[in-house]
Amino acid sequence: MNFKNDCFVIVGAVIGGLLGMVAFKWLVGQGFYALLLPGGLLGMGAGIFRSPSKIVASVCGFLALAFGLVAEWSEFPFLADASFGYFLRNVYDLKPVTLIMIGLGGAIGFWIPFRRSQDAQVTSNRKANVE
Repeated sequence: MNFKNDCFVIVGAVIGGLLGMVAFKWLVGQGFYALLLPGGLLGMGAGIFRSPSKIVASVCGFLALAFGLVAEWSEFPFLADASFGYFLRNVYDLKPVTLIMIGLGGAIGFWIPFRRSQDAQVTSNRKANVE
């Protein structure tokens, strides 16, 4: 049963992250910079389901960082070299606000499923105590 819940959390996370990337790209076209969206919506998508696994929350946090980096690279690659490898090797050259937004998106992507995992553990402990 836990594996099934873990899969639902990951699928919800990926769908949320993809929606976040689409929203980010659309907002960039409107003149706004909302790099928090890919990681934030990934966390919200993952939070729809509950899994007691903290490993799943860590995977979601990693995915949120990855979605944030890919979103930034897809809209604003470096002029010297537009490849993703070059972008990752030189990520420290990004503006501080960019790094902060990617980091906050990663934190949200981790925190929401992490809190839901704690809720799932409390629920399972209550069920075990009743039986």
